[in-house]
Amino acid sequence: MKKVEAIIRPESLDAVRAALEEKGILGMTVAEVQGRGRQKGVCLQWRAGEYCVEFLPKLQLDMIVDDKDVELVIAAITAVSKTGKNGDGKIFIYPVEDVVRVSTGERGTEAI
Repeated sequence: MKKVEAIIRPESLDAVRAALEEKGILGMTVAEVQGRGRQKGVCLQWRAGEYCVEFLPKLQLDMIVDDKDVELVIAAITAVSKTGKNGDGKIFIYPVEDVVRVSTGERGTEAI
């Protein structure tokens, strides 16, 4: 099992959710986060001068998937999130030792 952690633009969420749902990936956790990468934030021009936002709003998606589904998840996320510009996001993959479903006590892939 793997944990897929994706940082995406907020406006991509509905398309990503739909793309993952089509592939049979239903469970995920979504959190609002802020961050910066190579784009180093953005500077906006106002009447009073320039205003720079260093940390931009993003969404973090966390999902636990079977090893065989990792590439499918990566492909689904990148297909609908990629604009080709800085700030599209990142995907991180972590190993997961075990999963336990609290309500039933199921473990491993049955608990996903």
